[in-house]
Amino acid sequence: MAADRGMLSLQALRDLVGQGRVDTVLVAITDMQGRLQGKRCGARYFLEEVLRHGTEGCNYLLAVDVDMNTVGGYEMSSWERGYGDLLMAPDLATLRLLPWLEGTALVLCDVQWLDGTPMPASPRQILKAQLDRLAELDLKAYVGTELEFIVFNDTFEAAWNKRYRGLDPANQYNVDYSLLGTSRIEPLLRDIRNSMEGAGLYVESAKGECNLGQQEIAFRYDEALATCDNHSIYKTGSKEIAAKHGKSLTFMAKYDEREGNSCHIHLSFRSTAGKAVLAGDHEHGFSQLMEHFIAGQLACLPELTYLLAPNINSYKRFVPGSFAPTAVAWGLDNRTCALRVVGHGESLRVENRLPGGDVNPYLAVAALIAAGLHGIENELELEPSFEGNAYDSDKPHVPTTLREAAALFAGSKIAREAFGDEMVDHYTNAARVELDAYDAAVTDWELTRGFERL
Repeated sequence: MAADRGMLSLQALRDLVGQGRVDTVLVAITDMQGRLQGKRCGARYFLEEVLRHGTEGCNYLLAVDVDMNTVGGYEMSSWERGYGDLLMAPDLATLRLLPWLEGTALVLCDVQWLDGTPMPASPRQILKAQLDRLAELDLKAYVGTELEFIVFNDTFEAAWNKRYRGLDPANQYNVDYSLLGTSRIEPLLRDIRNSMEGAGLYVESAKGECNLGQQEIAFRYDEALATCDNHSIYKTGSKEIAAKHGKSLTFMAKYDEREGNSCHIHLSFRSTAGKAVLAGDHEHGFSQLMEHFIAGQLACLPELTYLLAPNINSYKRFVPGSFAPTAVAWGLDNRTCALRVVGHGESLRVENRLPGGDVNPYLAVAALIAAGLHGIENELELEPSFEGNAYDSDKPHVPTTLREAAALFAGSKIAREAFGDEMVDHYTNAARVELDAYDAAVTDWELTRGFERL
């Protein structure tokens, strides 16, 4: 066991199982919504059977809505096709202890059909395909994700019973960078930080944010796949730890009319030998590759926004003056732009400020890599950096609704060339399902406005 990282070798797991210190192995995949799904396997069964053969799960795991309802329109999974199995193939590089669950380890899996071929709708497989494209150009992607969440003093059960209204936020005022304000919930934050260290993540810092009870815990950047794996584990684990403290938390993009939960994504490329390739002798210290990379991000942003903002609620964040972007623009350390360039030399990178806390990290990072490759392969020219307040500019606006973003994604030649028709059609149907459910719902807003006064 690598004690400094919290990761497990296979032999370390065998030893812990033999000592009776681990009795359960979570075998998990990441679904379309970015959630961990899977099975709790007996540790002995995992070592004797799952390790060699994987384990099966219903393929509806990649074809349901957020409520786990079976829905129509999916080619790969339906009543007509019998809702057969998919295969969860353990990736032992992800094997780790989960300190917040007694006697428990976890392994993430690649999703395959039963014949061993990759499943095109699997978010982890979608990202790995883009990483393979990068490798063909002798490039590797490094990523950091910055997730914000809001903490409430209510339990998850109490929040459910209140229909998520009238909850008690963990802070009563803006605690952005406030050490006093964050001390109020430091027992929870410390437990999350230390537990994540024990699960193999590298914690950098925690800080308060602007909304009531809003916090951010930042983790060190890593290779793209590892970062997305860690992101999914952290998101699930932090909810489980909050529940143990009698609290709840949400990563939804826009809980109320105040500041939303963002998930800024920092992305850079290096050569496969580890050499920084984005810095150079062009303007701003950029290489030509960096210029093409940013130009590709700008060119593809509207058509790929759906993979960065996948839900109805995601688009409520895009409000002028909210620190969530509205303009398709790039700037040097400019938080009013969708793309903020920061760092220098080896640390030079692009921060995409579009995603919210509800984002599926695999899909978002895959989209950003595909956009960068589009710019590099087509040698797109970079427009001048934007200076000033991009909220007041005449720059193109990011899509403002899920309906608009999904239509752009469905019709995108760039998306279909990068991901394939099967993937694009699959996720376009997911958007259609979400929109149909929303269009049929009668909301609290409608009841409040219309029950008596209309």
